[in-house]
Amino acid sequence: MAAPILAPAAVLVLWTLVIMFWMAITRFRAFSQAGIDLSAADPGARYADIEPQLPPSVNWKSHNYTHLLEQPTLFYSVVAILALSGQGDGLNATLAWGYVILRIVHSLWQCLVNKVPVRFGIFLLSSLLLLAMAINAVRATLL
Repeated sequence: MAAPILAPAAVLVLWTLVIMFWMAITRFRAFSQAGIDLSAADPGARYADIEPQLPPSVNWKSHNYTHLLEQPTLFYSVVAILALSGQGDGLNATLAWGYVILRIVHSLWQCLVNKVPVRFGIFLLSSLLLLAMAINAVRATLL
């Protein structure tokens, strides 16, 4: 099965892992700079308990990683539906690439600058592309 739409999905998975490692490296560096000893933390402690002790720019990477595990799950589902229904090329593949490019731009903006109005605009554009893909997936499966 040749489905060009799978390539942008694979790229977004790889990007999510890049953000995960960036987040981890940034966190551990910040823990060290803040004098936080993880071995002395409560056994049930979570990152949310430590987050207020770190600069916002450190937490932006964590927030973005979370975002990449939220809405993109819908993207992966739509990609699978379109690929399995034989509609994973042409316009749908182009929409998928647009979505992935915007999610990468969104990640970079959130991790480095994090001005919310711009970030929201990028999110809205990517969401509109996802909506178009979802409508096409419904068409592919019902018509």
